[in-house]
Amino acid sequence: MATALSEEELDNEDYYSLLNVRREASSEELKAAYRRLCMLYHPDKHRDPELKSQAERLFNLVHQAYEVLSDPQTRAIYDIYGKRGLEMEGWEVVERRRTPAEIREEFERLQREREERRLQQRTNPKGTISVGVDATDLFDRYDEEYEDVSGSSFPQIEINKMHISQSIEAPLTATDTAILSGSLSTQNGNGGGSINFALRRVTSAKGWGELEFGAGDLQGPLFGLKLFRNLTPRCFVTTNCALQFSSRGIRPGLTTVLARNLDKNTVGYLQWRWGIQSAMNTSIVRDTKTSHFTVALQLGIPHSFALISYQHKFQDDDQTRVKGSLKAGFFGTVVEYGAERKISRHSVLGAAVSVGVPQGVSLKVKLNRASQTYFFPIHLTDQLLPSAMFYATVGPLVVYFAMHRLIIKPYLRAQKEKELEKQRESAATDVLQKKQEAESAAWQGPDCVILVLWQVRLMQESVRRIIEAEESRMGLIIVNAWYGKFVNDKSRKSEKVKVIDVTVPLQCLVKDSKLILTEASKAGLPGFYDPCVGEEKNLKVLYQFRGVLHQVMVLDSEALRIPKQSHRIDTDG
Repeated sequence: MATALSEEELDNEDYYSLLNVRREASSEELKAAYRRLCMLYHPDKHRDPELKSQAERLFNLVHQAYEVLSDPQTRAIYDIYGKRGLEMEGWEVVERRRTPAEIREEFERLQREREERRLQQRTNPKGTISVGVDATDLFDRYDEEYEDVSGSSFPQIEINKMHISQSIEAPLTATDTAILSGSLSTQNGNGGGSINFALRRVTSAKGWGELEFGAGDLQGPLFGLKLFRNLTPRCFVTTNCALQFSSRGIRPGLTTVLARNLDKNTVGYLQWRWGIQSAMNTSIVRDTKTSHFTVALQLGIPHSFALISYQHKFQDDDQTRVKGSLKAGFFGTVVEYGAERKISRHSVLGAAVSVGVPQGVSLKVKLNRASQTYFFPIHLTDQLLPSAMFYATVGPLVVYFAMHRLIIKPYLRAQKEKELEKQRESAATDVLQKKQEAESAAWQGPDCVILVLWQVRLMQESVRRIIEAEESRMGLIIVNAWYGKFVNDKSRKSEKVKVIDVTVPLQCLVKDSKLILTEASKAGLPGFYDPCVGEEKNLKVLYQFRGVLHQVMVLDSEALRIPKQSHRIDTDG
């Protein structure tokens, strides 16, 4: 017989799982679940003193869960803060006069304040490294003219330009932020650098301003002022004024951008730039869950162009995106197509092929790692050569799939195994911390198992009555039910099956020949526990309805409704 349950064990229960209701459950659903569990755990239904004592404690826990979830104020606090929120004293969020919406607003305000304090301890570094590669010798070779020149048999691939930039932010107060940035650039042996300092102040909820000071070895001092302002809830304007000092004198510049939300997913922009390379630009950007579309038109000196681009977002775990664009202007025409994909939790890899007149064919490879960007533009040829276009398209695909299979996938699998191992160790530490010896044997078990054993014992009498009632009308009988990790794939025979028998708990949930489980993890249901922490779990049920066997298997978080005709086992074969 298992040992008695501690208060800490009971406090670990999730109220929604305990009552077997959805987090969006109505008051009627809560009341029905509460009445059912009260009948199951009512102390007067058990004569054994020990069972009676444990039933009383579980009965009180069910009552506590119903009291919290049936009251809109305490339910809102529990949804946001959990059980700790219910114990807070003196906080504004526990005022009884507040509505759930007001409680959530207060929570968001506290979250913002917490974020502001956290920002003061972060520098938010951002960086970009760009390395330009000249690989034109791979396709534009003059073998016949230079076959006698020493070393000319091997193509010459050169790095002809490089750019490095880095910036950090230092929050001074809740409204003031200092930004320090610098950059170094070199091209064909000539280069230079610059350093900039900016001070940004949030003036109100509708706007902010920024002062910028800069200097470099190629350009003189720079003074700038940037302003942002929300004109209406759907419209904002940004203005950037700058004075650049150089040996040729002072060169002023002004850029103004006016933007308006045309609908939920569409924004229109008007940009006017005066000074060096003056221009006027208008664009419309539509961004949805599955696509990103841009159309733009610019009139300016010396650059005037029209642009249209489209990006499709696949709804997969790797966040795959494919894109294409067409840009035409006085400089010529450029067609660009490519794709990007998430290769790890913080890394996104992308590649694009640029084909145009007169610039030729280029391959652009980009890797985003957290807030750092690594960019590699590779110029392949100045002409429109089909061979260059073919290798620029096929080459990155072959390299990616080879790296994904040989390097990325094994690495991610190893990382996942490490995380699972950490979760298992953490869970094992928690549940084995208060192991106790059983009273009538030397058997020991973790607290969650002890809790489950008590729940199952308290269910026995109710289950007996439910089965008798269901048998009398040829209703729903749970023959066998298992919960945990099943291994069916022959390639995974070496893996260990980790399941527990949940026949009694499921039969106890049967009402009027029906069993309904919500879209949530089954581990929190009465009589259940997690037999394989951090791993994928299923619930497999073999049941009898109207004298016919049925079988179904569902994912851990998947809803379940039985009986169903589709679960019927075909015995004819």
